[in-house]
Amino acid sequence: MSTNLKTADQVLTDNAEGMSYLNRLPRRVVMLYLPMAVFVFVLLFPFYWMAITAVKPNEQLTDYNNYSPFWVIGPTLDHIKYLFLETSYPGWLWNTMLVAVGSTALSLMASVFGAYAIERVRFTGSRQIGLVIFLAYLIPPSILFIPLAFIVFKLGIYDSRLALIFTYPTFLIPFCTWLLMGYFRSIPFELEESALVDGANRWQILVKIILPLAVPGLISAGIFAFTLSWNEFIYALTFIQSSENKTIPVGVLTELVRGDVFEWGSLMAGALFGSLPVVILYSFFVDYYVSSMTGAVKE
Repeated sequence: MSTNLKTADQVLTDNAEGMSYLNRLPRRVVMLYLPMAVFVFVLLFPFYWMAITAVKPNEQLTDYNNYSPFWVIGPTLDHIKYLFLETSYPGWLWNTMLVAVGSTALSLMASVFGAYAIERVRFTGSRQIGLVIFLAYLIPPSILFIPLAFIVFKLGIYDSRLALIFTYPTFLIPFCTWLLMGYFRSIPFELEESALVDGANRWQILVKIILPLAVPGLISAGIFAFTLSWNEFIYALTFIQSSENKTIPVGVLTELVRGDVFEWGSLMAGALFGSLPVVILYSFFVDYYVSSMTGAVKE
């Protein structure tokens, strides 16, 4: 009796034959090593450029006839000292951290409740509401900051960190909710039904069953929210005026650029140190981030 099912050995053989074109070195170089090299170069070159510019003496920043733009001779720490000792950069760094952590925490709390209600409660129109929430993420911040500015002024929190902590969730919650919806959808309903039979209520199910299983999704949503909050510019530029309350993206641009004078060394140092917390965050949780993104897109 013939069958169309393939054995495991046949599947492995087919896969091996399918990738056999990479066994030859020229093809492997063209199809694998060269694209990877281009990707790594495009990814890491900006960090390299920021690093060498941050330690270049001023005369090497513009004199390309006598100095190579891709290397530094006699590095100096003057730009970094100026950044940390003669500007408000440490305060900007602290402000950015507080705003990013606060807005991320608020967004995750709201997103967890919204995603759980849409995916697990099963009320009429839940899918349509989920789509509308995601579409809200597509609204440009340049349209939202005008009505948000009116609210910020009415609440009396203009030129304070609270203005950013309360406005950033307007663009963080929609995407985080959509991401958690996909991850909650991947958790078997049988677990929740068994808990309901045993007498657990919705809050107990959410706290003791759903959230522990959704830790990778929560980490992924948290990384996403933290990164957007850390790099946000328009709201921070609109709602913050005093130098001591500025965040890194706004402070570096507005305080280190004076008319047509650009403090390139300090600018690059500020950008480099400002990107390190996000890089460190991704390096610690990259496995959770990838696994949660996989869970978010599967049905």
